[in-house]
Amino acid sequence: MTAKANRLQHVQEYYFSHKLREVRQLKAEGKAIINIGIGSPDLDPPISVSRAMVNTIEQNHIHGYQSYQGLPEFRDAISKFYLRKYDVTLNPKNEILPLMGSKEGIMHISMAFLNTGDQVLIPNPGYPTYTSVTNLLEAKPVYYDLNDENNWYPDLEALSKTDLSKVKLMWINYPHMPTGKNATKKLYEDLVVFAKKYQILLINDNPYSFILNNNPLSILSVKGAKEVALELNSLSKTFNMAGWRVGMLLGSALNINTVLQVKSNMDSGMFYGIQQGAIAALQTDDSWFRNLNSIYEKRRKIAWEIADSLHCTYDKKASGLFVWAKLPKGKNAEQMADNLLYDYDVFLAPGTVFGSNGEGYIRISLCVTEEVLNDVLHRILKDKN
Repeated sequence: MTAKANRLQHVQEYYFSHKLREVRQLKAEGKAIINIGIGSPDLDPPISVSRAMVNTIEQNHIHGYQSYQGLPEFRDAISKFYLRKYDVTLNPKNEILPLMGSKEGIMHISMAFLNTGDQVLIPNPGYPTYTSVTNLLEAKPVYYDLNDENNWYPDLEALSKTDLSKVKLMWINYPHMPTGKNATKKLYEDLVVFAKKYQILLINDNPYSFILNNNPLSILSVKGAKEVALELNSLSKTFNMAGWRVGMLLGSALNINTVLQVKSNMDSGMFYGIQQGAIAALQTDDSWFRNLNSIYEKRRKIAWEIADSLHCTYDKKASGLFVWAKLPKGKNAEQMADNLLYDYDVFLAPGTVFGSNGEGYIRISLCVTEEVLNDVLHRILKDKN
């Protein structure tokens, strides 16, 4: 049997990958499991997106390889979207790189800038892929604490007192997943100053800007940010296009070109029809965002009731597709998640999936209908009554 690569020694199978196998097995055994653990939007994209795809399918000469940098009109649509929504000016020729989902971008960025032994600042709690990719490239994850006492913001003063000489990258993610905390312009300004001082490349992972959030921000709106920052974004959550795999990387021409050196060796461009659908999404008017968030607002109210029924507390100002709920003192996150799965046939995410600072929290997804969320609520309340 061929031995697996050493780089896999510190990389575990993604939590949701193995846990969902268990959920499928329970369903096969006849259990009526409700899944409120995953952030995969259940709603459809704008109708204009589907029509744009359909309109291209039977055109001639569109089924071959596409540009590694995407269609010029796609990059132009991204540029106009960023100017309109974030007040950020981007040159579509060299400051925008379309991606097949932002998860791909995490790998490409890391491959472009990290050497073996380089250190990477990663939020705790945070998206597990930051750690997995860092380990795959044999770099070293260095976790920085986020907690509710500090508004889920990094303590840059404390970080400055540590040895940062080997740190190459710093991952940030606002609106934050899993907590839903929003950034402020001041936070971004402080991060840019910090990155310049210690010569660290900041990457802001920004897919939740428009979900239950009236003040979308980009780190690139901060003066001088392009010198030290890249931003990832995607259409997955904003336009319900997770399965389309459309993302984007934004930043200085120098940094974008560095990532392109990796990307151009990893794929052969994004399908023409998908790019046309993405253009249509980016041109959608503001009524799309109002209608989308009205649905999520109704769902969130029920999710808050679920959290109340479990005696949890939560931040009503949080953004994104989840409710991050703090368990009563002394309650264990994974034990609570397992109790809900085995006693109530409800699957949700324990906070520890996202790091040790997620202990004492659970995450409830809004990517199911009001009826499904009400079913969860009734299951819990029925038992308590």
